[in-house]
Amino acid sequence: MNNYRQLTLDEIEILEKNNCWAEDWNRVKVADDFRPYSFHRVMFYGDIELGTFDKQIEVTDGFLKHAGINDATLRNVKVGNNCLIEKIGNFINNYTIGDNCYISNICTMETTEGATFGEGHLVSVLNEMGDGNVILFRDLNSQLAAFMVKHFNDKQLKDAIHRMVSEEIRLSNPDRGTIGNNVKIVNTKEITNTVIHDDCEISGAARLSDCTIMSSGDASVYIGTGVICENSIICNGCSITNSVKMQDCFVGEACQITNGFTAEASLFFANSYMANGEACAAFCGPFSSSHHKSSLLIGGEFSFYNAGSSTNFSNHAYKMGPMHYGTLERGTKTASGAYILMPATIGAFSVCFGKLMHHPDTRCLPFAYLMAYGETMYLVPGRNITTVGLYRDIKKWPKRDKRAASSRKSIINFDWLTPFTVGEIVEGKKILEQLQAASGKDVSSYNFHEYVINASSLRKGIKYYDIALRIYMGAVLKRAIKGGWLGTPTSTIGEGQWNDLSGLLLPASEEERIIEDIKNGTLETIQDVNCRFREINDHFREYQWTWSYKMILDYYGLEEITEEDLRRIRQDYITARRAWIAEIQKDAKKEFEMGDVEQDVYENFLEQLEHEVDYED
Repeated sequence: MNNYRQLTLDEIEILEKNNCWAEDWNRVKVADDFRPYSFHRVMFYGDIELGTFDKQIEVTDGFLKHAGINDATLRNVKVGNNCLIEKIGNFINNYTIGDNCYISNICTMETTEGATFGEGHLVSVLNEMGDGNVILFRDLNSQLAAFMVKHFNDKQLKDAIHRMVSEEIRLSNPDRGTIGNNVKIVNTKEITNTVIHDDCEISGAARLSDCTIMSSGDASVYIGTGVICENSIICNGCSITNSVKMQDCFVGEACQITNGFTAEASLFFANSYMANGEACAAFCGPFSSSHHKSSLLIGGEFSFYNAGSSTNFSNHAYKMGPMHYGTLERGTKTASGAYILMPATIGAFSVCFGKLMHHPDTRCLPFAYLMAYGETMYLVPGRNITTVGLYRDIKKWPKRDKRAASSRKSIINFDWLTPFTVGEIVEGKKILEQLQAASGKDVSSYNFHEYVINASSLRKGIKYYDIALRIYMGAVLKRAIKGGWLGTPTSTIGEGQWNDLSGLLLPASEEERIIEDIKNGTLETIQDVNCRFREINDHFREYQWTWSYKMILDYYGLEEITEEDLRRIRQDYITARRAWIAEIQKDAKKEFEMGDVEQDVYENFLEQLEHEVDYED
């Protein structure tokens, strides 16, 4: 940290010879080792603090310039060590600038009275015309945002959260705009009321107003040409480029938003990718993706989701190829004219679209296809369990988490079979068995509310659900044996319903406990709430075993699990896994025979499936 002193008369003389001027030289303070030679055509107003300027700054690859300040007007500005500031068209006003920064060819950078830096804004997601339900602030994550939205109607809870967030903002907000260390800002028109953290690069942006940019050395942020960003927060590792327009938004860790995408009052979390289209009042959980100009994400909640253009079938037809980004599409039209809507569960999340998808009974038939032929809606339960697309998703999502270890605020559970999803599979299997028992096995189709299930689809649905259940039970038991917790659970936490808070899978009882602890003051700060989320995630396996133990007993009709039962469950697990792989192989063959996949891609995929036996032990 520098010690500051007054300028000497000799230093003032050198500065004035270099066409520098000060409203009052007595208000210009400098570091002990300050040298005035690298200052040219600079005007100083108000209180100024200057560090040392004795090193070279790399302005682009292989091109070094000496640190200093040239052609600039500064008012109430503190500049750290070894910065290069030049060609400031208007002025820099009320800002603190860190060390080793390069700021060139910008128009205006200033902090005005009442600046909030994008924090504290109340936005309405899921309902673009509704009351605000999420507060934007730097420590927001997908769990807290989902919690706010879900419990918006609980006024006592909402008020308590608002108080905690307001206190967090009060304690952390600076008194004026700040630029961190190693920041590069070039060819940018306007930066107003914006906090920019370390190692951020801004090149060619049009306007950043009332924003916080959470960059760091291991997860830097890049903001590119033509970007307009207002009242928003951008987290570590993000890239915002190519004329993006964004207002009242939160962009979580390692998101990419590009190519003219526009967004208003929307949230994007953990590894989301948005290009060309538009979002309004959208809750885009981890790994949400939109590529097409015709995609409008409005008033919906998405996770592990790829928004199609509603005019093509490319992502479904090319499930084995390297460009496949997910098996979830929205209203995709097939070559036969059928519209496929798939409320399939990918990773940890169920994604539902449109009025049909919000029917409570469709959620009890997970991993299903809905297909419309004319006025008739056909339901194909469990179909997505045995597709190439699901298999690839299970493998790929953990590899696509690009967040730095130091900046993973949002919790993501990548398991595809969990108490949350398996609970729905259990209910779905019961429904199909009840339909079969009520109508008999000799009918050609079954009616399930306003949907039709063909008899063959129902039988396969029962089969696929049973495969998934046996895979799950065997995997959980295998993990329990290795972890040393096999036996009767010592706690009841985990029993009953499970919920998904945008990536965090937790027992409903634990979510209720969070609500009560916020209301009664046990959780006093936002950090306390986020710590509780992490604590629940840390105990996921323990809670999962409690739920799974009872599920296994119910499935096999047991009172306890004996050694003989373990051998039986293990054999069922191996048989189910092999049946699952065989079905995926058939799906891959069907796709290859359609001519959508190259021979080498197909063969490499089959080779990968052959190695699945390695995971049986």
